[in-house]
Amino acid sequence: MTKVVFKVGGSILQELPKAFYELLIELKEKKICEPVIVHGGGPEINQALEQMNIESTFVDGLRVTTEEVLEVAQMVMSGTINKRIVSSFQNQNGKAIGLSGVDGNLLQAKQIQNGKLGFVGEVTKVETFWIDMILDAGGIPVISPIAAGEGETRFNINGDTAAGAVAEALGCKLVLISNIPGVMETIDQKEVIHHHLTKKDVEALIDSGVIYGGMIPKVRSALASLQGGVEESVILNGLEPNDILKYLDGEKVGTILSEKEFEHV
Repeated sequence: MTKVVFKVGGSILQELPKAFYELLIELKEKKICEPVIVHGGGPEINQALEQMNIESTFVDGLRVTTEEVLEVAQMVMSGTINKRIVSSFQNQNGKAIGLSGVDGNLLQAKQIQNGKLGFVGEVTKVETFWIDMILDAGGIPVISPIAAGEGETRFNINGDTAAGAVAEALGCKLVLISNIPGVMETIDQKEVIHHHLTKKDVEALIDSGVIYGGMIPKVRSALASLQGGVEESVILNGLEPNDILKYLDGEKVGTILSEKEFEHV
């Protein structure tokens, strides 16, 4: 059965309808695909940091993670959010197992940008054994993007980047769940969805300001994962779970990202 990695953004987690979890359980039970969840948690981390009076800054949509911020990020994502998602699946009679990327060295990482972002890393290896073990046992893995470094070091991984690395390691499709129907642009006073974007298209939309903030690492991670073996990356609206079915059925929905221009290089 084909695996599909679903990245669920922190900005949409509390908005996701019950039908989203029901659909993913149904996809597994009917052997349409094997869902693997990687989640974020930015807004709730922000809220926790604010309550604790801990300052946090961003560079190009990525959080600068001090050791203090890392402790809060791990508490919120690997604790509160991860278990909430697990409970949401189990409340719909699904079986879900929550994991931090630190567990069993599931996600192994190294520091990025010469430490400019603090304890922020990029995934260097994914121990797919643990994911396959949960899937084979009938469960849905739910992964928090905190990764293991050397010794006792841990790294905060951008959720989109972590999801791309997991999909790359599994050699499967990557579905980025958002609260919008795809990458949108206002053209002639109408909201238009870009159903297909290449790297060149993405960079042009970033330069023009159509793609900005947290959407930048999302689309760049999706494109980067394609070069490492991901079959396809797509941004879909999680508030409309039927869009997932439509996509799996081959219908034109969401924004599919590809590296097609590289075929001619």
